[in-house]
Amino acid sequence: MSERFAYVNGRYVPERDAAVSIRDLGLVYGDSVFDTWRTFNGKIFKLEEHMDRLIESLAYARIDAGMSRKEMLEATLNLVEHNSPMLRPGEDYWVTLRVTGGLQNFDGEPARNSGATVVIDCIPIPLRARAPFFRHGIDARLTERCRIAPGAINPNAKTNNYLNMILAQKEISAYHPGAWALMPDFKGNIAEGAGCNFFVVQDGVVLTPTTDCVLAGVSRQVAIDVCIDLGIPVREQDLPYDMAVSAQEAFFTSTSLCVCPVASLNGAPYSGGVPGAVTGRIMEGFAKVVGMDYVGQYLNFLSDGPASTGL
Repeated sequence: MSERFAYVNGRYVPERDAAVSIRDLGLVYGDSVFDTWRTFNGKIFKLEEHMDRLIESLAYARIDAGMSRKEMLEATLNLVEHNSPMLRPGEDYWVTLRVTGGLQNFDGEPARNSGATVVIDCIPIPLRARAPFFRHGIDARLTERCRIAPGAINPNAKTNNYLNMILAQKEISAYHPGAWALMPDFKGNIAEGAGCNFFVVQDGVVLTPTTDCVLAGVSRQVAIDVCIDLGIPVREQDLPYDMAVSAQEAFFTSTSLCVCPVASLNGAPYSGGVPGAVTGRIMEGFAKVVGMDYVGQYLNFLSDGPASTGL
């Protein structure tokens, strides 16, 4: 093999041949949902949990995938197995399954929409771009642009429309290259980072926003479970900016980052270090859950290059 394959509507095709119609509703209207896994040592982590969330997103968006849960799981696993020879030493995959509403119909023309479009693809985790975050921590910057209010779009549905977060990240990157956008909710409390959940540690207690205005991340839940297993107090609550910036430690969680320390918020460094004592324990606990030194994996790709979110 010299090229990765993708899955498109029942067929495994080389990436260069993978395509969807210009009339696809995911492209035309953003009528689409997705979920993303990552592999550790080539094996998908939390396969069922991510699929649970995809099924919930499909129901929320009223999209019929035209495939059973079992069929989607099998297609995902088959694709990863097919693409495993293309992984370079030390790398792992992001694995994404997207489902759109299918093709757009036009008045006065024969119906062309015969069902949903289902695409699955694998790309390498951006280990090189993000490695500096695991050495120096993330510089988080709060945006003026708030996260979409839950009354508009449920934050717990993973839709393909990421423009809200992408604009926030672009605005931060324009003034603070390498920094990661952190967005408030419509009430002015901290919500979530662009594509990741946010935690702080205050006097030994781990605090994170409730899922009223943020995605209930799978890795977020793993981190919460690790805290419970380690006897670290953890609480979900509204998180005002003043509380977040005055904490001793902070970290992000996401499918690809796992648990990654945040070094500063709006340029104000956290006093607990990188990582802080509590954050370090959670990172170690997370590594045990996934069965791999994921921090070491990132640091193996550390170079003198600038950090990048990869978004």
